[in-house]
Amino acid sequence: MTKIRIGKRKIFLGVSLALTAFLITQFLFAGTQHNQQVAARQQEPDSHEAAWPEEVEEEEFNAGESIIEHIIDSHEWHIATLGETHISIPLPVILWHDGKLHIFMSSKLHHGHASYKGFRLMTEGEFKGKILHDPLEDPDYNYLDEEIVAVEQEGGKKQYDVPLDFSITKNVAAIFISMIIMSWMFISIAKRYKKRKGEAPKGLQSLLEPLILFIRDDVAKEAIGVKRHERYLPFLFTLFFFIFLNNLLGLVPFFPGGANVTGNIAVTGVMAVFTFLITTFSANKNYWKHIFNTPGVPWWLKIPIPIMPLVEFMGIFTKPFVLMVRLFANITAGHIIVLGFISLVFIFGNIQPAMGYGVSIVSIAFAVFMGLLELLVAFIQAYVFTLLSALYFGMATEDHH
Repeated sequence: MTKIRIGKRKIFLGVSLALTAFLITQFLFAGTQHNQQVAARQQEPDSHEAAWPEEVEEEEFNAGESIIEHIIDSHEWHIATLGETHISIPLPVILWHDGKLHIFMSSKLHHGHASYKGFRLMTEGEFKGKILHDPLEDPDYNYLDEEIVAVEQEGGKKQYDVPLDFSITKNVAAIFISMIIMSWMFISIAKRYKKRKGEAPKGLQSLLEPLILFIRDDVAKEAIGVKRHERYLPFLFTLFFFIFLNNLLGLVPFFPGGANVTGNIAVTGVMAVFTFLITTFSANKNYWKHIFNTPGVPWWLKIPIPIMPLVEFMGIFTKPFVLMVRLFANITAGHIIVLGFISLVFIFGNIQPAMGYGVSIVSIAFAVFMGLLELLVAFIQAYVFTLLSALYFGMATEDHH
C-alpha cells in the first residue's frame, strides 16, 4: 500500500513539474511576443503608413491580442523568441491566384513584414493572418499605368487581391503529425495482437487496450447494439483517439505540440459533418418515420401545421452542430482561461513590477490547477464526442419495436 502511495506521489509530482515548465514557457512566449511586435514595427514600418520615430515608447501588454495569437492558426510554427531572434519552423504556402499555382515557404514573407512576388501576410486589419496579393508589388504582374493612377487618386490606399489559400498551416501540420502517430500506434498494436494471440498485452498494447475495450464495450455496443456496432468501430476509434491525442498535444507548449487543432471550429465542423453523413446514409426507414410521423404525438401537432415534423427535421442538423460547437468551445475556453491567468502577471507588472511578482504566485497556482483540469477535459471531450456520435448511429439504425 505504501509503494502505491509513493508511486502516485511521484506521478503527481511529475505532472506538476511538467505543467510548471509549460507555464514558464508560456510566460516567456507571451512576454517576448509583445517585444517582437514592437521591434518589427520599428524596423520595417508599412509603406502606406508614416515611418515610426527613432525612439518608440514601449507599448503596454495587450492581453487579448496575446491570447488570440496563441489560439489561432498561423503560417509558421513558432518555437521561441530570444531577444529579437525568432526561432520558428517555416511551413509551405500554397496559393492559387490568377490561374497559377504559387508554392513557397512562409519564411519568404518574414512574419508579414515583407512581400514575396506580391504576396503579403497581413498582420492587422480585417484580413489579419491571411495572405493577400498586391499587384503593384508583384514584379511578374503586367499592370497598366491607369492602375497606378487609380491607386494614387484613392489616396495611396493599396488594392489587394484575395487568392485561394491551400497552405500547410500550423494546424494542418499538427493534423499530419497526429495522423502519423495514430497510424504507428494502431499498426504496431495490430501486429502485436497477431503475434501474441491469447497472451497478456505488453508495452503500448497494454497501455491502449483499456481505452480500446472501453470504446468497444461501453460506448459502441451500448449505444448501437451488439449486432451492428462493428461496422462503426473504425470510425469511432479514429474519432476518439484523434480528439484525445490532439487535446493532449495542444497542452504541450513545444514542438510538435502547442497547436490548437481541436479548438479550431473548422476541424470540429468536419468531424461533425462526417457524423452527420454516416447517420443520414445508414439510417433505416424506421428512423425517417419517427422524424416525419412521430408516434405517440397528438395529431394536431402534425396536421394542418407540421410542428413536430419540422422540429424533428431541424434536429437532424442541430445535433452535429452541437457536436461541433461543444468541442470547439470547451477546448478554446480552457486555453483562454490558462492564458488569462498568465496574462495577469504582465498586466499587474506593467502597473508595478512588485505587483507582478506578487500576482504571479496566485496566477501560477490557478494555472496549474487549470492545467490539471484540462488533462481531464481532454479525455472527457473525446469521450463525449464519440459517445454522442455512437448514440446518433444507434438511433438511426434502431429496429421498430
